[in-house]
Amino acid sequence: MEVESIYNLIPRAIEKPHKPSRYESRFRTHVKEETKQQRSPNKTMGPAKVVVPTPGEFLKKRSGEPKLPDPERKPLDSSNKKPPVPRRDERPLMGIRTNKNFINTNAVENIMSVPKKPMPKSVDTRWGDAGLLEHSGLVPKYTRKGGYGEVPEYLRRRNEETRRAQEEYDAYIRERMRMGAMKQLTDDEREGIIGGLKKNWEELHHQYQGLSVVTDTAPKKNRKERMEAEMKQLERDIELIERHKIIYIANN
Repeated sequence: MEVESIYNLIPRAIEKPHKPSRYESRFRTHVKEETKQQRSPNKTMGPAKVVVPTPGEFLKKRSGEPKLPDPERKPLDSSNKKPPVPRRDERPLMGIRTNKNFINTNAVENIMSVPKKPMPKSVDTRWGDAGLLEHSGLVPKYTRKGGYGEVPEYLRRRNEETRRAQEEYDAYIRERMRMGAMKQLTDDEREGIIGGLKKNWEELHHQYQGLSVVTDTAPKKNRKERMEAEMKQLERDIELIERHKIIYIANN
């Protein structure tokens, strides 16, 4: 393994590869002659109108160079003088030595790194000047909208209709209960109904477990389908009663 040293960073001469000869079309001479024949000076723009300078206004040597002020010489400060560069035959100590392979480490880090996603840009000029899409005004910013944060009108109407329907339903329930045509189940009655439905489901399920595995006759198949339908109906009834805390029943 080569020892790392600052002297290994000296660039070496790079051998330039041989450049192949440039391709030249066989019609080049023919095209040049056609171009010269079809060329006509001042065909579209007319003659150039240029002011001819006088013989005395010729370009003189160093007349276009800017004139700089004389530089001020400052005394050299020897206190901030850096140490001399080591000679070729000197091998100064490189400080703390390490066995880390920086080449392999950098290669692994670059392979495992996730590339950065380019920022979306927009080009809005004919010269191709690009700018960030976020600041171009093409991306909608809803926080700057006039009605941002306000409840939409259709939601207000829907909430009002829901509130009005709930009030009408509550008034209907109160009226029916005042007339004695309806009553509300108590918590004990509700729990008793749920317990009875669950007990019926358990009994029916116990009978279902005792059925024959092979349903080779029509009565066996019909009985199995009937018991499955009854258990599904009991499950739906239990779920319905458990989901609603308040239940009204009509008096006969």
